[in-house]
Amino acid sequence: MRIGHPLPYAGDVQAATDQVVAMEEAGLDVVFVAEAYGFDAVSVLGYLAARTERIGLAAGILNVYSRTPALLAQVTAGLDAVSGGRFELGLGASGPQVIEGWHGMPYSKPLARTREVIELVRRMVAREEIEHHGKVFTLPLPADQGTGLGKPLKMLARPVRPRVPIHVAALGEKNVAMTAELADGWLPIFYLPERANGVWGDALAAGAAKRADDLAPLDIIAGGALAIAEGEQRRQLLDMLRPMYALYIGGMGAKGRNFYNDLATRYGYGDVAAELQDLYLAGDKDAAAALIPDELLELTNLVGSEGFIRERVEAFREAGVTTLNVTPIGDGPKLVELVKGFAS
Repeated sequence: MRIGHPLPYAGDVQAATDQVVAMEEAGLDVVFVAEAYGFDAVSVLGYLAARTERIGLAAGILNVYSRTPALLAQVTAGLDAVSGGRFELGLGASGPQVIEGWHGMPYSKPLARTREVIELVRRMVAREEIEHHGKVFTLPLPADQGTGLGKPLKMLARPVRPRVPIHVAALGEKNVAMTAELADGWLPIFYLPERANGVWGDALAAGAAKRADDLAPLDIIAGGALAIAEGEQRRQLLDMLRPMYALYIGGMGAKGRNFYNDLATRYGYGDVAAELQDLYLAGDKDAAAALIPDELLELTNLVGSEGFIRERVEAFREAGVTTLNVTPIGDGPKLVELVKGFAS
C-alpha cells in the first residue's frame, strides 16, 4: 500500500512544500496537488518536482473543461519530464459551481468528455498523429468551424514515458464504472471502507469486466485526516473537519445536483444529508456542520489511538485501497512513518 498526501487547495505553498520534503524522507510515496479555484496545480507540481527526488507527483485533480486535451497532454509530458518520470495525471469533471461559476463554461457531457480526454491524452503522450471524431471533440477542427487550415499533428517533444498513469475522481455509478474500465487509478472522496462495496461494488465490477488487458489493476486512492489523539483531543480534531464535510455535503451544487450529498445518502445518512443541505443553503453553516454524523467522521478518517489507526489502515486495505491518501494533523513526518509501518 502506497502512502499519499493531498496538498490543500490554498495556503502557504512554501511551508507545504517544506512539509512534503520532510515527509518524503519519512517514506511518503506520492503527493496529490488540488486546484479547484485556488492556485493552479501545474505551477505547484513543477516547484515540487524541483524540491523532491523520489516521490510521485500527482494532480489531484485537473478538470476536463478548462484545458483542452492537447494542453492536458502537454502538461502531462512536461511535468513528467521535469520530475524525471514521476508525474501522475488526475482528472475529473469537477462540478457546475466551479466549471460554470469560475470558468464560465457549460457543464455539459461530463462523462463523454472525461472518456475522450483520457483517450486523447494517452494517444498524444504516445506521440500518435491525432485524428479524432468524438461526441465532444473533433480534431482537427472541421473546415466549416474554422479556417480549414487545421491538420493532424503529433507532439513535437519526446515524452520521458510514452504512458503516464491517469487517475479519475468519480462518485456516480456511471463515472465509477468508466473509471474502472479506462483509468489507472480512482480518486473517491469521503471513502467509508465498510460501506464502499455496497455503494460502488457493482459499478467497479461492471467497469472491470471491460478493462483492457494492458491495464494494471485499478489503483484505489482514498483516505482522510491522520492524527494520534484520544478523548477530548480526538473529538476536537474530528470536529475541526465538520465545516469541510458540511461545505461538500450541504453547499456544493444545488438540491438534486450535489454529488456529495448523494453519496451521504447512499451511505445511509439520507435524512441527515437533506436537513443539512437545507440549513447550509439557508446560510446556517454552523448548524449544518453540527449535523455531520460522528460515525461518518470517525470511519472516513484515521484519528485516534495508534491501535485505532492500525485498525483503520487495515479496513481501508481490506476494502481495496492501494494508495492510502492521508492529511497529517500534527507532526507530518512522524505520522507518515507510523502509518507507513502499519501499511507495510
